[in-house]
Amino acid sequence: MFSALFNSFESGMIYAIMALGVYLTFRILDFPDMTVEGSFVTGASVAAIMIVNGFSPVMATFCAMVAGFIAGTITGFLHTKGKINPLLAGILMMIALYSINLRIMGASNIPLLSQTTIITNIQDVWAKTGMDNMLNGLLSIVGLGDSLPKTWAILIVMLVVALIIQAGMSAFLKTEIGLALRATGDNEAMVKSFSAHTGNMKILGLAIGNALVAFSGSLVAQYNGFSDIGMGIGIIVIGLASVIIGEALFGSKTIARATLAVIGGAIIYRIVVTLALRVEFLETGDVKLITALIVVGALVIPKITDKQKEKSRKKRRLKEIQMRHGGSLSKGGEGYASVKSDL
Repeated sequence: MFSALFNSFESGMIYAIMALGVYLTFRILDFPDMTVEGSFVTGASVAAIMIVNGFSPVMATFCAMVAGFIAGTITGFLHTKGKINPLLAGILMMIALYSINLRIMGASNIPLLSQTTIITNIQDVWAKTGMDNMLNGLLSIVGLGDSLPKTWAILIVMLVVALIIQAGMSAFLKTEIGLALRATGDNEAMVKSFSAHTGNMKILGLAIGNALVAFSGSLVAQYNGFSDIGMGIGIIVIGLASVIIGEALFGSKTIARATLAVIGGAIIYRIVVTLALRVEFLETGDVKLITALIVVGALVIPKITDKQKEKSRKKRRLKEIQMRHGGSLSKGGEGYASVKSDL
């Protein structure tokens, strides 16, 4: 059980980078970008084909980010210059990327288990520090010695990477360009009235968002040990689930809090899926159904909770007014109507 939850934390950190990209396009730009279903695989494909051809894993991962940046830029051009509906522009790019990804890989699947990847590099460097023995020793002292992980390298390094990206994104969204990006998503007409070029802002946001998605895709491929043409199916729903769960549980009053919430949402999503798959009557093929149910729950439960809180608040307010007005409410509908207007 501990091992399964630990793996959920690890993969949650990697998928959190993808969720931050989805947050940028979905929440900040208010753009339903379906490109991510293709750019996620593009990142994995570019990294995988470069690694098997002898390139450095770091270089392969960087090129994967660039490929995602280009894919997002093209979607932005289709929408802003080609005047194509945002949803349709994303779908067209997603379809095009399917064929492009097949061309890049030359096959539907590339195994990486025997290759040196950025994940194996991290584990090799980490093993020389002796941190695993120290951490496992401390956990054994406090009685958590069973099922300890072989290495903490991926969890800690990916946590640091995710937090660096989160901090960078928060700082960027507070700059002049970042504020213009946020304003474009909030009220495009108002931004245009100030003679600002909203089209460029959309292209920039989509490019950065898809670069992060492709970066996550390249890391997932190296983490899982393969790149597959179908690994991007449903990735947009996973990203949205992470964003919605994070906002529902941790709030989104500030940019820093919202971006941190996205990371938390991605981890919680992976944990929920892991726990759900341990239920006897559920199978691995039910992951998409579980994802859909998680998103529905994350969307519906907060609204029901808010409605119940509002009812409770009105009841408390009604009692306070009744106590203040004494017996006036018992005289008929007029007194009650005046109280209702005060709620």
